Amino acid sequence: MGRENIYQSLEVFYEKIDTCPLRDRQFNFFEMVYVISGNGSYCTNGNKVDFRSGDLFLTTPNDCHEFDLYGICEFIVVRFGENYIREYQWKSIDHIECLLYYASDLTGSVLAGHQDKQMVRILMGQLGQTIEHDNIYNQDLIAHLVNAIIVIAARNISAVKPKNISPSADVRIMQILDYIQEHIRNPERLKIAVIADLFGLSPTYLGSYFRKQCSETIQHYISSYRIRLIEHRLQFSDKRVHEIADEFGFSDESHVNKFFKRHKGMSLRSFRMKGTKQSFAG
Repeated sequence: MGRENIYQSLEVFYEKIDTCPLRDRQFNFFEMVYVISGNGSYCTNGNKVDFRSGDLFLTTPNDCHEFDLYGICEFIVVRFGENYIREYQWKSIDHIECLLYYASDLTGSVLAGHQDKQMVRILMGQLGQTIEHDNIYNQDLIAHLVNAIIVIAARNISAVKPKNISPSADVRIMQILDYIQEHIRNPERLKIAVIADLFGLSPTYLGSYFRKQCSETIQHYISSYRIRLIEHRLQFSDKRVHEIADEFGFSDESHVNKFFKRHKGMSLRSFRMKGTKQSFAG
């Protein structure tokens, strides 16, 4: 399997092709592919879906993907790497976190709502026109358009249900999941008794209710979500360990390291160093 690298923090380009030029490739960057025209099938990590005009696909680092095209197709491709994420993270980290956390749940187009599809169509049209001409402040305009698309994509991805959630899940479990994600940095608000009282349930019933709806315990879901966000801090920010501990409500570095090591088998610093070595190897 070949690997593809990115050499700028943000790359945007237009393609009109009848054959996918890259097949069985693993990327070390994020890529959004917007379908302007044409149709075919899209495969990522072994999952295959049909695509058509107006679809938007997201792949993340280490995903393997390819397109099968049924005739001539037009695309706008947006690629961004870790440096771009660090810059965007400083402005509004939640959008990027949302993309990263739910990426493994995506099997098709990111866009679901008609209104958002229309907005992305307009933004992609403007993006296509902008990259055609080398005008002053083009890079700033391109970044603003890309950021707007990321926000819309994040809004759609945030509505994706966790993989194990029951098909018949009710509205209340989605509200509980939203609450956990909103308050993931505040352990006091994630105590079982607090969540149960807020949603009018007994602590005992909340546990069995959550497990039935999501096929895992609520404690496991909270821990897994917190671990994933801490991993993102280590991979895509320059935050120190004590800053990460403060952000997620741990008493000190030792506490967050014990928590992380229990789930990942290594310290935060070891995880960061491992990620750095893999980036250089790629």
